[in-house]
Amino acid sequence: MAEQLDEALARVRALLLDEGALVRAVAAGRRKGARPQWRRAELRYVELKGGTHLQVTTYDDTQAFTANHAGDAAAAAVDELLDQPFGNWHVRSTTQELQLRVTKKGEALVHARATEPTGEEPDRGHDRAKNRLLPEDDPVLRALGISDERGRVKPSRQAKYRQVEEMVRALGASVDDATAAGALRTPTDEEPLRVVDLGCGNAYLTFAAHRYLTAVRGIPAQVVGIDVKEQSRLHSTALAEQLGIADSTTFLQGEIGSTDPGMRPDVVLALHACDTATDDALAQAVRWEAPLVLAAPCCHHDVAAQLRRQEAPAPYSVLTRDGILRERFADTLTDALRAGVLRSAGYRVDVVEFVESRHTPRNTLLRAIRTGARGDRAELDELTSTWRVRPRLQELLA
Repeated sequence: MAEQLDEALARVRALLLDEGALVRAVAAGRRKGARPQWRRAELRYVELKGGTHLQVTTYDDTQAFTANHAGDAAAAAVDELLDQPFGNWHVRSTTQELQLRVTKKGEALVHARATEPTGEEPDRGHDRAKNRLLPEDDPVLRALGISDERGRVKPSRQAKYRQVEEMVRALGASVDDATAAGALRTPTDEEPLRVVDLGCGNAYLTFAAHRYLTAVRGIPAQVVGIDVKEQSRLHSTALAEQLGIADSTTFLQGEIGSTDPGMRPDVVLALHACDTATDDALAQAVRWEAPLVLAAPCCHHDVAAQLRRQEAPAPYSVLTRDGILRERFADTLTDALRAGVLRSAGYRVDVVEFVESRHTPRNTLLRAIRTGARGDRAELDELTSTWRVRPRLQELLA
């Protein structure tokens, strides 16, 4: 039932300023007709030399900013965030979990439930952000060959470790955002979170996502990996049995668009699916109406080839005259078109960098949360008409 927004935010404020009970809070999304200063904000309490401080981490499209506040400064920081037109708040304390969503009418839909006491104190370590979500000696990393038998990441696998770590970090934040926005349900043991990794390859992300969700976050999850190679299925299935997670991790061999995972997924992942395989994965996610989609595209040949076959529209020929600029522009245009198609299909889309370019040049992440509100196609149609290109994703969803 809807309630007054001011009253609901007052409840959130009381939880945020309870330094003895707050575990973690996340603000995300935006209200109708408004945009907050930050894409996302996270709050928790930390213990510093000067005592307990409220740590506020805010995110724009490219980086994070962390500040620690105590006393009146903490209250002022909370009030400043509550004044921002965030569309959703998700607050966890030692006594309750509260989710607030702002409706189009400016009212608050609040769902609160009591949490079972665990007897554990909230984590107040100030350096938690520096810790890895999956430590180097995690058994999954050793089984995948990323870490050696002594639990240290192999020098040749450092880049892969960082890619997987940052994708898992993006997955955790996105699950929080989608849940707070009401797009993603709260998983239970009877109805676990259903995750499908399309084009899973060697299943680094598949196994890491399962490990993070279940062991680190305590979220019941059923994960399915799909890849065209039978060798991948056999290898990953054997690895799941070795790790003792074969009951909640399944691998299938087949094409992305024609393989049934046996469930309707809540989350669809696609890490570095080559060229239009990313479009196949995104199209399948849209057909499933998946609430959350995370895709890190790989190479972009399709639109680049279309640009090579024709003259650029005036006055943009300088963008495609030189080969290296044409290829880079094609990358940008491809992902912009993908984002536009997803928005027209009812998703809110962010295009962000998920890992530094020194770890991989393919570091763009498309993050899509299903809202059901279809974006205006006019801008997308004008873009495709101007450049005379036919995005593969648009054709797949025609």
